[in-house]
Amino acid sequence: MDVVTSMVADRPVVIFSRTTCCMSHTIKTLINGFGANPTVYELDEIQNGQQVERELQQMGCNPSVPAVFIGQRLVGGANQVMSLQLRNQLVPLLKSAGAIWI
Repeated sequence: MDVVTSMVADRPVVIFSRTTCCMSHTIKTLINGFGANPTVYELDEIQNGQQVERELQQMGCNPSVPAVFIGQRLVGGANQVMSLQLRNQLVPLLKSAGAIWI
């Protein structure tokens, strides 16, 4: 979990994704739509992608992507992010992490 921890350190929003995952695309579009500029790691394009995926699974991400961290805290996958959005809790979370200001 050290690799994932170092990848999310000092970043307001981090999304672990795969270029071929439609749910990852949906979550990236949603978060970008609020004006946030998340750091995105495409696990099928980075050198240590398999190791990162194993660590995400050990952290409870199943499926492993998308995995969203806001304020260095694991929020979860697509279902969790969409639930936050439906409960009007996603924007306040992004604001408190410093990812958006308005």
